[in-house]
Amino acid sequence: MPNYILIYKGEATDMADMTPEEGAAVLAKWQSWMEKVGPALQDVGSPFGPGASVIDDGSTGAPESLTGYSIIAANDLDQAQQLTDGHPYLSEGLGNYAVEVFELMPVPFED
Repeated sequence: MPNYILIYKGEATDMADMTPEEGAAVLAKWQSWMEKVGPALQDVGSPFGPGASVIDDGSTGAPESLTGYSIIAANDLDQAQQLTDGHPYLSEGLGNYAVEVFELMPVPFED
């Protein structure tokens, strides 16, 4: 079964900037989604910290607004997309956040 990476796009609020109640509500949403996905969740992932964009001309720039990732197993891209249902990152409903879904392909030169 292929693995898919979920990349979280949009400015997330740092947990340190939340009240204990807000933080608990966010964690409850994550727990609910993780239970729903179950064994398909291969790696809960990690939030991203500060970053930079290294450009092919040797310069650097501001990176995309990417805030973290998770890895799931799914039969195909459609099923991987379905597993984002109920994802806490998509709970606001205002179009400020997205989950980008990509299949993780085998490295062609590895056996």
